[in-house]
Amino acid sequence: MATPAKKTAQRQGFKTSEFIVYPSHGVGQITAIEEQEVAGIKLELLVINFEKDKMTLRVPVAKIASVGMRKLADATTVKKALETVRGRARVKRTMWSRRAQEYEAKINSGDLISIAEVVRDLYRSDTQPEQSYSERQLYEAALDRMAREIQSVNRSSETEAIRQIEQNLAKAPKRGGKADEATKNEASAEDGDDVEQEEAA
Repeated sequence: MATPAKKTAQRQGFKTSEFIVYPSHGVGQITAIEEQEVAGIKLELLVINFEKDKMTLRVPVAKIASVGMRKLADATTVKKALETVRGRARVKRTMWSRRAQEYEAKINSGDLISIAEVVRDLYRSDTQPEQSYSERQLYEAALDRMAREIQSVNRSSETEAIRQIEQNLAKAPKRGGKADEATKNEASAEDGDDVEQEEAA
């Protein structure tokens, strides 16, 4: 039987001061475990602080599994994520709006490997054509999520984590061939279509 002191500090394997990953917000830290009474029912809540976003979230202990909250990735998963960004970009030949939705779903999945795939697919080196505004936004969101988790796992700074990711991206197969050019032209055409659709709407 756990002592009351132990009981207030840990729930479902999560404990206060621990860093966790909340799918739609990324890395946060459990600052407290609170009890609240709502409509006569006592609820246990994990208080999670997302320092970078200056946001605090209260998650009912009973909902931990359903919201997909998880512990930080282990070193093996981090290694696999860094290997993923070194791979060849896989860009589907579909409408940009559909691809953007898929990328956003991956970013908000909370899965480090899926986030790494977005970083890999949207990365542009200095020698490549500029990204569109929406591509850049999604790339930066994915890079930020990935860096924050690696930073927390390695207990390093965010700058170090970003440098580590960028060093691995630099090892990826060279891009900018004819296939990439075709994809870029297609994306530009789609961006144009999207603009026309927005104006017509």
